[in-house]
Amino acid sequence: MNYIIDRRLNGKNKNAVNRQRFLDRYKGHIKRAVADAVNERSITDMERGEEVHVPSRDLAEPVFQHGVGGRRSVVHPGNKEFVAGDRIARPNGGAGGGSGEGEAADSGEGEDDFVFQLTREEFLEYLFDDLALPNLTKRHLKGNASFKYERAGYSTDGVPTKLSVLRSLQSAKARRIALGGRTRRTLRELEQRLTDADAAGDEFNTFRLREEAEQLRARLKRIPFLDTTDLRYKLHLKRPVPTSQAVMFCLMDVSGSMDQETKDMAKRFYLLLYMFLKRHYERTEIVFIRHHTTAKEVSEQDFFYSRETGGTVVSSALKLMQEIVEERYSADAWNIYGAQASDGDNWSDDSPVCAKLLEERLLPVVQHFAYIEITRRDHQALWREYQAVAEAHPETFALRNIQNPADIFPVFHGLFQRRDAA
Repeated sequence: MNYIIDRRLNGKNKNAVNRQRFLDRYKGHIKRAVADAVNERSITDMERGEEVHVPSRDLAEPVFQHGVGGRRSVVHPGNKEFVAGDRIARPNGGAGGGSGEGEAADSGEGEDDFVFQLTREEFLEYLFDDLALPNLTKRHLKGNASFKYERAGYSTDGVPTKLSVLRSLQSAKARRIALGGRTRRTLRELEQRLTDADAAGDEFNTFRLREEAEQLRARLKRIPFLDTTDLRYKLHLKRPVPTSQAVMFCLMDVSGSMDQETKDMAKRFYLLLYMFLKRHYERTEIVFIRHHTTAKEVSEQDFFYSRETGGTVVSSALKLMQEIVEERYSADAWNIYGAQASDGDNWSDDSPVCAKLLEERLLPVVQHFAYIEITRRDHQALWREYQAVAEAHPETFALRNIQNPADIFPVFHGLFQRRDAA
């Protein structure tokens, strides 16, 4: 009977290691496939895995070969059909006549693309790679969700695993010096007197002094080298860690001018934002606001699926956001963010009001605010007003235009790309 013994160091997890190495190697293909999948999927189908195709031409690895040795004389005749840089087709017939691109050929054999499946976790990891909330700086102590242990000196009580050998020996030495210091001084004096008596030939005093010295040495030996009172243990205290807490306001226009396709694109953008926040930030709250002529704070379910509609007064959403910030989210403790999506259709008199609200009330307290206009038409008054705000506050305000579903992920990625990665 034959036995196979696996002596590889990472034999148990070799498949996982190889898969991660493969994913790192073809990261560019994977990220392109993920971005394409986001543009094609429906709102309810955003979180599943994805198939990734790697072209066969990208699977080839370099191979070193020995060249033909010796001296050779080769004659290269001229031609009238080709110039430098032209691609020469493979000859028909034989095993080398495949297209190499996974397509059918008249003759020969082709090669299929390599296809593999991304898991849901891998898909989300590559979807939100190198993204972060901008200007996330404010930290605040809230709750007891996050703690860290810090060194806080030494204690006389503790568990053996935290015993400090060096500090214990130092304490023992200090105790022995303190208890035996006077005895050692007396012993040194006796030894000096013993030397003098021995030199003078005084046998009686020499014998007496020698006995006293022996008693003092015996007393010093009775001092223990290490006592339980000498033991010192490393002390660690549990301290709360300041955490960055943030709130994201999602403002969506649901007026009559927003047709179903425009609303679906807005919802897809907000779904990406919702998934990103829930995956990367534990202490982040999300406030959903829908508006037409009036604005209302709604639940997640109503935000994505309610069919309410009406006229358009964009400033109503900004005013409601301001009221909620003043009532529930202190700018000193919270990192406040806003994302507004609209088709740009608004009452002409209301657009300057929106710009004034942003510039005077919201931008001074938010970390960042993004406006996304979803339209294929020419921009209207609201865009022009917001454009002036963006020029005056480039660090805290950004506006983008989405014309079709293919623009959603690039716009989202551009708004929340980590600054060092950019």
